[in-house]
Amino acid sequence: MSMQELLRIDNLHAWYGESHVLHGVNLTVNEGEVVSLLGRNGAGRTTTLRAIMGLTGRRTGTLRIAGQESIRMAPHRIARLGVGYCPEERGIFASLSAQENLLLPPPVGQGGMSVAEIYDMFPNLKERASSPGTRLSGGEQQMLAVARILRTGARLLLLDEISEGLAPVIVQKLAETIRTLKSRGYTIVLVEQNFRFAAPLADRFYIMEHGKIVREFAQHELRENTAMLQEYLGV
Repeated sequence: MSMQELLRIDNLHAWYGESHVLHGVNLTVNEGEVVSLLGRNGAGRTTTLRAIMGLTGRRTGTLRIAGQESIRMAPHRIARLGVGYCPEERGIFASLSAQENLLLPPPVGQGGMSVAEIYDMFPNLKERASSPGTRLSGGEQQMLAVARILRTGARLLLLDEISEGLAPVIVQKLAETIRTLKSRGYTIVLVEQNFRFAAPLADRFYIMEHGKIVREFAQHELRENTAMLQEYLGV
């Protein structure tokens, strides 16, 4: 695995209107890593992903993507640094077919997956290509939300609660997908409430509380941090 830094965040503060949500977040993500942000609801994990994309209100601090400072960039410029964001609400357009949803986002970089490659990875989507977005199951919608950013050429993927509310067989499929993407050199930041899903996938973990990073540990330190995880997450 390359240890080249792809994402570096220093002293990141973020606001929604007057509400100060992030209070000096510091983290790094290396190229080719899977990193998981853990924490209770309201800890600031989703806001961290949104802040990386420039989707919060005011932001201060340093936020470097592939060496470029992005703290003052608009979201569409941040996307063109090769960042793909899969929000918790999925954002599937009900009036468009599955394939139209898939083709909607513009390319942001070179080397995006072809539709054929995506259908090879997600055979369900090929079967449902002409189905309206509203007719897809929750699992199919989630697959589509992930697939949509793979076509754009994004290499840094921000995935927010992609396993939430899905059947175990779909969760297993999404875990296989993340392993495949990692093997192909993608860099992934996972926000997950489902610790059992995130635990075997991530190379490193950051725990958030009250809008800050409070602990960091690596995959090989997972067992020795069980008591600490109980304290912060109740897992």
